[in-house]
Amino acid sequence: MSTSHLVDMTAFDVAPVVRAPFVHFVVNHFIPAPVMADINRDFPDVPKRGSFPMSELKSGATFAALVAYLESPAVAKKFSEKLGVDLVGKPTTITIRGFSGEQDGRVHIDSRSKLVTVLLYLNNDWNPADGGLRLLNSDNLEDSFDEVIPAAGTLLAFVNTENAWHGHKPFVGQRRSIQLNWVVSEAAVRRSQWRHALSAKIKRWFGGAPKADAY
Repeated sequence: MSTSHLVDMTAFDVAPVVRAPFVHFVVNHFIPAPVMADINRDFPDVPKRGSFPMSELKSGATFAALVAYLESPAVAKKFSEKLGVDLVGKPTTITIRGFSGEQDGRVHIDSRSKLVTVLLYLNNDWNPADGGLRLLNSDNLEDSFDEVIPAAGTLLAFVNTENAWHGHKPFVGQRRSIQLNWVVSEAAVRRSQWRHALSAKIKRWFGGAPKADAY
């Protein structure tokens, strides 16, 4: 399946990179509006809140093609050039979110095994009054310098540094996203896969999740 029509690389190329307090950029409409109908149709059936690995989900062809493209060497090269981090040949992890709960939104920085985090939001008709992911100067949720509304097709990417604080106010309901990470090693991939697979099983068995996320 051709993937060139799934994303807008022109919008990606012209999006400005912000260098401080940590390196990041935002692309609006990275997934063009006409493509979102196919993505919505093929979005996997995510049973609970929390993050699920693709191995635990079944999706349609267009969604699967988008995920495969995001993990491709061509995409790694584009993000490397834009962020100034060598990601080519580095392993990746992908997790999918469908819902957010009261436990979610805590302020944190990502695990140091992650080099770069990419969040691709897939929420049609998102109400801006419900807020978005806050990019922070510190570990205080009110100390924000930007807020990324998780509207359909919006992409956020940041370099994982010791000051890359982020979080959001609790929100209960549908909050769809794809999280892509380039990580330091295959061992980090295996740890992530094991952790998310176990978490997915716990969510299915007990309806909860052992960890609250902030994406």
